[in-house]
Amino acid sequence: MVFIRDTELVLRAAVELVNTLPHTEVSGVDTLVDASTLEAFTETHGYTGSRTRDARELTAVRGIRPRLLALWSADRDGAVPLVNAMLADGRALPQLVRHDGLDWHIHASDPADPLATRILVETALAFVDVIRADEYDRVRVCDADDCNGVYVDFSKNGSKRYCDAGNCGNRMNVNAYRKRRADAPA
Repeated sequence: MVFIRDTELVLRAAVELVNTLPHTEVSGVDTLVDASTLEAFTETHGYTGSRTRDARELTAVRGIRPRLLALWSADRDGAVPLVNAMLADGRALPQLVRHDGLDWHIHASDPADPLATRILVETALAFVDVIRADEYDRVRVCDADDCNGVYVDFSKNGSKRYCDAGNCGNRMNVNAYRKRRADAPA
C-alpha cells in the first residue's frame, strides 16, 4: 500500500468528484447534476457531518471541483500553494477522530462546516500525504487519446496509465491490437 487507508479513500473520492466534470472527451457531460447524485457520492465515500441537501450545497460542491482538478495540472512543488490555500480557506484544524467503525484518522474541519468545505479540506490533507511521501508522480491524467479523466495510481509498481472513468485501458488496448493487425504483413 502506498498511502494509509484514509488518505487513499479521500484520494479515490477526489478522483470521482473531479471526474464528474465535463472535462473528459469520453463523457463530455457534467455528471454531478442533482441532489441524488451528490447523495450517492457522499454515501459511497462516507462523508459525515452536517448536510443541508439543498441546491446551495450542490452548487458549492460543484464549485470546488475546478480547484481539485488543478491539483492534477500541477507538479509536486506547484501543488503546495494550492493545498495550502485549500487548508487556509477551510480554516483547517487537524484532529484525530474515530467514527462509524473507523479507527483513528484525521479530520481538519468542523463537522458543522459546509460539505464543500469538508471535502476541500479532506482532499487537501490527502494531498499533503502525497506530497510528503514524494509520490506526486502517481497523480495522473489518463493516457487515452480521447480522455482527460484523472486518477491516482495506487498500483504497487506505479505503472497504471489509464483512468477508470471510461473503460480507457480496454479501449486503448483494442485500438493498439487493431493497429497491429492492420500493420501486419498479409
